[in-house]
Amino acid sequence: MAPSNRLAGETSPYLRQHAGNPVDWFPWGPEAFEEAKARDVPILLSIGYSACHWCHVMAHESFADTGVAAVVNAGFVAVKVDREERPDVDSVYMEAVQAVTGGGGWPMTVLLLPDGRPFFGGTYYPREQFVDLLGRVSEAWRERRAELEGAAERLADAVRSGTALPGSGWASGGDPGAARSASLLPAAADALLARFDPEWGGFGRAPKFPQPAALEMLVLAGARSAGSGIDEAVALTLDAMAAGGIYDHLGGGFARYSTDRRWLVPHFEKMLYDNALLARLYLHAWQRTGAGRHRQVVAETIGYLLRPPMRLAGAGFASAEDADSEGVEGRFYVWDEAEVHDVAGPETARWYGVTPQGNWEGHNILHRPDRGVLTRPGRVEQGRRALFARRERRVRPGLDDKVLTEWNAMAVAALAEAGAALGRPDWLDAGAEVATFLLRSLRRPGDGRWLRSWQAGSARHLAYAGDHAWLVEAFTRLAEATGRASWVAEAAAAADDLVTYFWDATTAAFRTTARDAEPLIAWPVDTHDGALPSANSVAAAALLRLSALTGESRYGRHAAALLEAMGPALAAAPLAFTGMVAAADLARTGITEVAVTGARPDLVEVVQRRYLPSAVLAWGEPFDSPLWEGRTGPEADGLAFVCRDYVCHSPLADAGALAAALSP
Repeated sequence: MAPSNRLAGETSPYLRQHAGNPVDWFPWGPEAFEEAKARDVPILLSIGYSACHWCHVMAHESFADTGVAAVVNAGFVAVKVDREERPDVDSVYMEAVQAVTGGGGWPMTVLLLPDGRPFFGGTYYPREQFVDLLGRVSEAWRERRAELEGAAERLADAVRSGTALPGSGWASGGDPGAARSASLLPAAADALLARFDPEWGGFGRAPKFPQPAALEMLVLAGARSAGSGIDEAVALTLDAMAAGGIYDHLGGGFARYSTDRRWLVPHFEKMLYDNALLARLYLHAWQRTGAGRHRQVVAETIGYLLRPPMRLAGAGFASAEDADSEGVEGRFYVWDEAEVHDVAGPETARWYGVTPQGNWEGHNILHRPDRGVLTRPGRVEQGRRALFARRERRVRPGLDDKVLTEWNAMAVAALAEAGAALGRPDWLDAGAEVATFLLRSLRRPGDGRWLRSWQAGSARHLAYAGDHAWLVEAFTRLAEATGRASWVAEAAAAADDLVTYFWDATTAAFRTTARDAEPLIAWPVDTHDGALPSANSVAAAALLRLSALTGESRYGRHAAALLEAMGPALAAAPLAFTGMVAAADLARTGITEVAVTGARPDLVEVVQRRYLPSAVLAWGEPFDSPLWEGRTGPEADGLAFVCRDYVCHSPLADAGALAAALSP
C-alpha cells in the first residue's frame, strides 16, 4: 500500500486526490527520477487536472485498483502532475503525445526513460487496455530496451522541434514584415469566418469550445471594418452560447465546452479562466453594440466568480468547479420537470425549455429556446431565484481551491475593465483586493520572485511567462480603471521580471519557463492561442500598452521584436495565433494616449465606457510618464489630452468633444 503522505502536502487538490491511491505516486521532481534510475525502471507519467471528468474515471478504474497498482508499482516509478500547476511539463509531454497519436487530451499517459525522455504516450486508457499497455512496456523494457531508447531519441527531437518558436519554420519563405501588414487582421478574420457555423455560431462542429481569443479577434476586426458582417457573426455566437446549456442560467458563468453544436449539452466543469476571458469578451461586445443582453451576461458571470465557492475568503479565486457531484456528471445542474414546476411554476419551465422527457439522459439542462432574449419577465425571475435557492441545497461539485497567479490575474483584468466600463466600484474593489492578495501571497520571500500556485497558505513553483504577462495586463488595467499610480509601478515591475527571466534574444520570444528554472528535455515557447491566449500574445499586447502608458520604450521594443519574429507564422497560419494577430494589429495601428487631469469623472467615463482597443488612459494620481509632463499644475486642471506618440491635440474640456475625438 502506498504511503498516504507523499502527495498529501501538495498545493494541488488534483494531486491530493491521489494521495491515498495504492499506486505509489511521486510528485514531479528529482526524487522520482533518481528512484527510476536506481531501480532501472521506466517512469509512468500521468498528467491531469482536478475538474477533468475522464481523469476521475481513470483514477477510479485503474489508480484506485490494487491489482493495477501492483503492476504499476512493480515495473514503474509513477509520477502525478497537475497540468495547471506545471504547464511547462504539460506542454512538453503533450507535444510527445501528439507526435505519437496525432491528438492529445487529459488524462495524459506518458512513458519516460529515467532521464525524462518520452518513448510512448496516449491519453485515457480503460483498465484492461491500461494493464495490457503496462505489460507490453515492461516486456519491451526487459527485452528490447534499445528500441525504446531509439523511440525516445526520436520523440525528444520532435518535442524540441514542436516547442520551438513557430516562426522559425516559415522564416525562409515568409514575409518578415507580415506582422505589419494591414491585410493580416482581415485575412485572419476571413479565414476564421470560413469555419463559422451560420446556424448555431462558433466554429466547426461538435464538440464546441467558446474560443475567447478567436472571438476577441473578430470583435476587433469588426470594429476595424464596419458593415463587413463580422459583428453579426459575433453576435450570433455570443447569443447562442448565452442561450445554451453551456451557460448557467441560474448562477451565471460558463461551462468548459459544449459536446454538441447547439451549445446545449456542456461538459459541466466551470473554469476560472474561461469565465474571466468570456466576461471580457461579452463586455467588449456590449461596448461595441450597447446590447443589454451582453451586459447581463457580464454581470451574471462576474457575479458567479465573486460568490463562494469561487471567491475564497481572504484570498483570490479558486481554479475550477468539477463536472461531477456525488460521483455523477452534471447532477448539480440538471432538473426534472416535476421539480421545476413545483419550485418555479410552468412559466419558468417553458422559459427554460423544460419538458417531461428532458433533453439529456432523461433530465433537463436549462436553456433558452428563444436565443437572444435573456431579459426575464418578473414571474420568471422569481422562478429563477427559487430554482437557484433550491439548487444551493444540493451537494456542490468538487472545488479545485488552488489559486493560480495567471488565472487570477485574468480575473483581475476582467474586474478592472468591467468595473470601470459599467460603473461598478464594487468590482473594482474586488479586483484590487485580489491583486493585493497576489502581491502579498504569491511572491517568494527574500527575492520577491513570483510563484505560480497557492493553496491554504502555502505557495510554490516559480511562475511562468504566462503568469507574468497576465500580471502586466492586470496591473495596467487596474491603473487605468482606478487612477492609482501604484498599479503602474506594479505593472512595470512585473514587466521587468518578464523581460529579465523569460526573454530569449536568440528567438526573440518569451520562453515558458525562466532561464533559472528546472531544465526539461526542451525549453518551450508558448505562442499558440487556443483555450487560453498564449503567453507571448498576451505579453506582446500588454507590453505595447504599458510602453504607451509609461513612455518606457524598451517594453515596446521587446513586443515589436516578438511580433517581427512571429510574422511569417502569422501570415501562414493566422488561426493558430489569433491573439498574436490582434497584438500585431495594435502595433501596426499605434496607440492613442489619453490623459485626463483633475477631478473630471465625466471625461474619464467617456474613455472607459467605449471600446477603444488601441487606447490607454492616464488619470488620477500622476506617475512618471511623458503623459504627465507639464500637466499637473492648475492651468491644466480638468482637461483631456488626446495624443499619439505623446504629440497631443488641443486640450478638451467637454465630454462630447472628447467622445468625438475618440470616434473612428
